[in-house]
Amino acid sequence: MTLLLSRFTVGRSRLGGLHRLYASKSRAPHPNSVPLERAIEILKAYDVGQPKQTVELHVQCEPEKGQPPIRGSCILPRAYRQRVRVLVFAEGEQAKEARAAGADIVGGAELVEKVRDDKVKFDKCLSTPGMLPKVARIARLLGPKGLMPTVNKGTVSENIAEIVKYAKNAQDFRADKKNIVHTGVAKVGFETAEIIDNIRTIMNSIRANAKGSKKKFIARVDISSTRGPGIQVHDA
Repeated sequence: MTLLLSRFTVGRSRLGGLHRLYASKSRAPHPNSVPLERAIEILKAYDVGQPKQTVELHVQCEPEKGQPPIRGSCILPRAYRQRVRVLVFAEGEQAKEARAAGADIVGGAELVEKVRDDKVKFDKCLSTPGMLPKVARIARLLGPKGLMPTVNKGTVSENIAEIVKYAKNAQDFRADKKNIVHTGVAKVGFETAEIIDNIRTIMNSIRANAKGSKKKFIARVDISSTRGPGIQVHDA
């Protein structure tokens, strides 16, 4: 297995003394890429005894000219995150609806100030249309983190309860400046079939971003674990 893993020399970074391997735009698909199921077996062997390690997906996209930002969300067949903290900007009855739907933090103008002063921690941010002008005051803070609520992303709605329920269960992703999507997809301890289902669900959502040919949109796919190697796959 050592020989096999040594060949997966995509872009590297160090973490805990181990080399992590990522998708790299400068590399052509490696002739030794493997089927997805085999790649998962290799990761499981590498991380034996560490079922809580995260399986990560790295997808190099090649968008056409004029392609909108690559981002999206989907509901995974099997969720792997233990808890997602959802913050909602809402007032009155809509605030009550948000709390009832499971929102962790709910508030109006006073919450805008708390977020600005970094007094609350959260993973996702939603808003009612009525609160959006006030939330816009902290757009420069939320935007770079991918947390600014927008209508296009489906994170602004009058039906606040519905989007809270979705946010609690959805897996979000977005590409970096090199058009590579990096996202967690499962835990190493999941069944192989469950990991495959999660990966293919996210891949379908990523391909939905394609402005033109969905087949040409994906240039390369690698999977890795939190501390394990990266392995290029050819059938994700």
